Amino acid sequence: MGTVDGATLMARSLKQQGVDFMFGIIGFPVPAIAAAAQKVGITYIGMRNEQSASYAAHAAGYMTGRPQACLTVSGPGVIHAFAGLANAQQNCWPMILIGGASPIYQNGMGAFQEERQVELASPYCKYAHAIEATGRIPYYVEQAVRHSIFGRPGAVYLDFPDDIIRGEVDEADIEEVATVPEPPRPGADPDAVEEALSALESAERPLVIVGKGMAWARAEDEVREFIERTQLPFLASPMGKGVMPDDDPLSVGAARSLALKEADVVFLMGARLNWIMHFGLPPRFNKDVRVVQLDIAAEEIGTNVATEVALVGDGKAVTKQLNRALDNRQWFYPADTDWRSALKEKADGNAATVKPMVDDDSAPAGYYRAFRDIQEWLPRDAIIIGEGANTMDIGRTQMLNYNPRSRLDAGTYGTMGIGLGFAVAAAVTNPGKAIVSVQGDSAFGFSGMEIETMARYNLPVKMIVLNNGGIGGGIGPLEKGQTVPPGILTYGARYEKFVEALGGKGWYIEDPKDLRAALDEAMAFDGPTLINVPLSLTSARKPQEHGWLTT
Repeated sequence: MGTVDGATLMARSLKQQGVDFMFGIIGFPVPAIAAAAQKVGITYIGMRNEQSASYAAHAAGYMTGRPQACLTVSGPGVIHAFAGLANAQQNCWPMILIGGASPIYQNGMGAFQEERQVELASPYCKYAHAIEATGRIPYYVEQAVRHSIFGRPGAVYLDFPDDIIRGEVDEADIEEVATVPEPPRPGADPDAVEEALSALESAERPLVIVGKGMAWARAEDEVREFIERTQLPFLASPMGKGVMPDDDPLSVGAARSLALKEADVVFLMGARLNWIMHFGLPPRFNKDVRVVQLDIAAEEIGTNVATEVALVGDGKAVTKQLNRALDNRQWFYPADTDWRSALKEKADGNAATVKPMVDDDSAPAGYYRAFRDIQEWLPRDAIIIGEGANTMDIGRTQMLNYNPRSRLDAGTYGTMGIGLGFAVAAAVTNPGKAIVSVQGDSAFGFSGMEIETMARYNLPVKMIVLNNGGIGGGIGPLEKGQTVPPGILTYGARYEKFVEALGGKGWYIEDPKDLRAALDEAMAFDGPTLINVPLSLTSARKPQEHGWLTT
């Protein structure tokens, strides 16, 4: 039957388990793995930084439903990729980090780039293991994929020593494994399903929060049926956007603060009461709020606020149970309630507050004016990447999502630097769709060199940098000899020149009235583009009722 080397066997095993994309940077001892991956039909994308490669891998895992791979060299390469490993674990997105390692026989000798990689990776992932024999590679790959997508999804790490990569094994001695099936979809306790509906029926001010977990579960059809049948008002978590279209008449995202503060029964559908949802605590939530919670992870139930009804199971399966149970109830939340009127009044008031900023044509542009043109221009099926403090937060309200898994941003970990790695992943996994990355200038700086990756692979990512010359906010040009404040960047930096130097197209938009034409030109260009929009130094979010991170 012949022999096979470790690199080839790794590539074959990954392909068998549904890994179709690999992002990485090659060097000792991993070039053979990347080459073998290409030979078996895995798309290899060479990145410029291991952080971006690891961000790309788990974004691709989220969008495809199977873990995708990040490949790094030993030592510092693995360490750099831990940023993405930790982000994947916190975001509950699947990925496999494959780290090259020094030869096993050199362990403890001070080998080239020797590091305690398995030990260091373990706190940041669900599963970490070193491959100790070439013939066992299929087993470890199967285990890694299984751990990454079963239960709450997350990150895994495989340590791949040089002598195992180069080692050969008889085909007859290879440990055969089955392909990991789609994750099980356990349902909830039927009694809990009925209790959940009873709790919602008893509510005077109900609210559904649709979270990222429902997007991961591919539960959009079931969630849309549930909302349509119950007529319950809802809002989405940042990456739950699109499971229900943002423009649905039942969406109360435009009245988010009031909805959270006054709701008496909250149904968490694959969402967590962490910092993004203010821990479910006053003053952002009703102190007497009753919680119905749907989550794949039993340990999440009751976090920060006691859960009245727990629906532990897969989002798609449990929502199907709810819809079937509704057949026997014929109940829906009435349209003519004080609660609906209050939410509409708040949404209308918020719209009136920002309208002057949306309509302000003065130069330089403000955030809301820039987002007006961006939103009008965005294709309905676009995948939107948002990154940066004000840019991301304002963009969540001003750029609408209509489809699931079409919003990628800093997420649970609040990570900066994800933007262009996420954009690369979106482009290679969704050919033909518009990929739009909207970043602040600070956020862009974390991963800007990935423009070269986009140019090399001719990925038609449309980048928009909202540039205020600072981290959070700038102060304009500095006087000669002035001490540079810690959060200040170069005001008016010409970031669009970067993409032009690499064969893409760029625009510098000093007058907001020129933005829409540039957006149209960018969409028509077959390659990466960057529109650089210097912002007014006074541009900011609308006044907020509560300070950031208020519990």
